[in-house]
Amino acid sequence: MSTTLKVLLLLVVTVTAQAHSGRTDANGGHMNRKTGQYHCHKSYCSAPSSYIPSIQSRPSARYNRKDWPHWIDEDNDCQNTRAEVLIESSQVPVKFKRNRGCSVSHGLWVGPYTGMTFTQASDLDIDHVVPLAHAHRTGGANWSRQQKRQFANDPDNLIAVDDRTNQEKSDKGPVRWKPPVESYWCEYAIRWQLVKNKYGLEVSERERSSLGVMESTCLQ
Repeated sequence: MSTTLKVLLLLVVTVTAQAHSGRTDANGGHMNRKTGQYHCHKSYCSAPSSYIPSIQSRPSARYNRKDWPHWIDEDNDCQNTRAEVLIESSQVPVKFKRNRGCSVSHGLWVGPYTGMTFTQASDLDIDHVVPLAHAHRTGGANWSRQQKRQFANDPDNLIAVDDRTNQEKSDKGPVRWKPPVESYWCEYAIRWQLVKNKYGLEVSERERSSLGVMESTCLQ
């Protein structure tokens, strides 16, 4: 694992520990009054069988992708967020459609989820590591349109991947989906937690457990 990833992992662990501080009950956990979730802090802990998530933690509005504007051209240079991610992640200088320097047509990309190589931009999607619909369900439902716009175009949460794998992932979280290439599990788990911590999104215990499985590969 690279030094950069080690630093990121340390930051994730530190931030997570700070975000879940407080006294624990006899079961080894505590109720987060702000989110309505029960959090475990001990290995023997499990959520009480009588626990039902607070209705306040459930989305108050139905998810609509149109409420999360993307892709945008924040700096008005004719390259939108998609183009900027493709330019940044290509291993060679990219080529543009009609030589205008706006829409990317060709480059060289290695999909982090699969290890597959691509040269045509049309074969790639820009994946939200933490999907928009998932963010909606875990705290983003009541965000302003500007906050949703920021999240939808945040480069920390964006990766160029092949369209087929992106469709298979859809809005699934770590409990239901993991990158097919295990060598990317470490960075994926780190990215996921960094984005969730950055935006204050909820993390369930099952989600945390699945992330732990992926993080275990960081030491390999």
